[in-house]
Amino acid sequence: MSTVLALDYTNMLAPSLGGGGLDPDRLLAELAERFSGAYAGVDGERASGAMGFFELPYDEAALSKTREVADETRQRFDNVVILGIGGSALGATTIRDALLGPSWNEQSDAERGGFPRLYVMDNADAATLGDLLSHLDAGRTLFNVVSKSGSTAETVASYLVVEGHLREMVGEDQARGHFLFTTDAERGPLRQVAEEEGIPTLEIPENVGGRFSVLSPVGVLPAALTGVDVDALMAGAVAMDARCRTPTLSDNPAGLFATLLHSADTETGRPIHVLMPYADRLRSLGLWFQQLWAESLGKDVQTGPTPLAALGASDQHAQVQLFMEGPHDKVVVFVSSPCSKDLIIPSHRKHVPGMGYLAGHTLGELLDAERRATAEALRRRGRPNMTVEMGPIDAYGLGQILMMLEIATVYAGALYGVDPLVQPGVELGKELTYGLLGREGYESSHLPAPDPRWRV
Repeated sequence: MSTVLALDYTNMLAPSLGGGGLDPDRLLAELAERFSGAYAGVDGERASGAMGFFELPYDEAALSKTREVADETRQRFDNVVILGIGGSALGATTIRDALLGPSWNEQSDAERGGFPRLYVMDNADAATLGDLLSHLDAGRTLFNVVSKSGSTAETVASYLVVEGHLREMVGEDQARGHFLFTTDAERGPLRQVAEEEGIPTLEIPENVGGRFSVLSPVGVLPAALTGVDVDALMAGAVAMDARCRTPTLSDNPAGLFATLLHSADTETGRPIHVLMPYADRLRSLGLWFQQLWAESLGKDVQTGPTPLAALGASDQHAQVQLFMEGPHDKVVVFVSSPCSKDLIIPSHRKHVPGMGYLAGHTLGELLDAERRATAEALRRRGRPNMTVEMGPIDAYGLGQILMMLEIATVYAGALYGVDPLVQPGVELGKELTYGLLGREGYESSHLPAPDPRWRV
């Protein structure tokens, strides 16, 4: 039976937290009324078609085509490499790490069930890409180039490097058979190349931005290629969407998530929002959320919380000292999930002081005790925190939490009064980069030379 995600926000409220917590009556009255207005605005945008990510779990045609492409190409390749950046890579990485696990690419073909290895190149770093190309069998590798615009500088540059490498290794005619483009349906350089050379493509819907694209072919194709249960992934997202189709705040997990964090930021001076899963497989979820929350809500110079990715229990030894005794400017959101393949701690050192108490427990018990203890320690120090109880890390559970965080982001956008779908703040940097590299249509960029007085 599938586990229903739960949000425990006890440690955000005054009865548990004291003076730094939110009054429950106010949450269920004044803030609930404020949320109903935000909900109405988001629901109107959804109805207009502006927020296409809502409809991705219901798009049977796109899912069917993605499955078909995966089935046609899977058996021809031992390796799949995603070339993308930002939302065009983080979603695929999150699904891979959560559902395939950290050792997927090191497993034998038999252990992987015949499914290909999956690599994600999310930066135009020559050392990383060059090292990968030197180790992969080019003749058995598919490169999925992901860019909605088809002109993302880092992705296009990596594609051209890979294409040049393949032309040397397998010949120009054969090289095109090692590419698949995930891009806009009608526009952009990748679309042009695909149509001229017959390279297969999957489409990113016009109304779906990169950071909201994890349940589009951007994330679903790599999942399908590697044997992930994409039906369960979508079913989890549908279930979460159904739970969030209500303006009643107390019944809407995404609404509560957004309202509590918005209130913590704007009313109690806590703009730093930490997502802290207690499972290595969910480390990338924190990085995916970091982009989603930051790029969607950091707007107009004056608004926007700062998301921070952490990992339990590792960051108890790196960041929790700051969370406990540093500035009162943070909310920690824990993500709990039971360990599916637990290990018992042996008792052969039971006689050694400081070791014996662990005998007979499991590593899963230890991690969960660490999470619970950290949440309680924060509470006792008046530091707000809440827990997303995800259940087992499976496709259904991942679909739930991905959809909840996406919906919470657009609710938060409405509460902050910003458009969560645009990112004007990154455009100047892109334009200056184009100018430096001589792209047609962009003025040559002359950056000021470093002042020698201020260099050592």
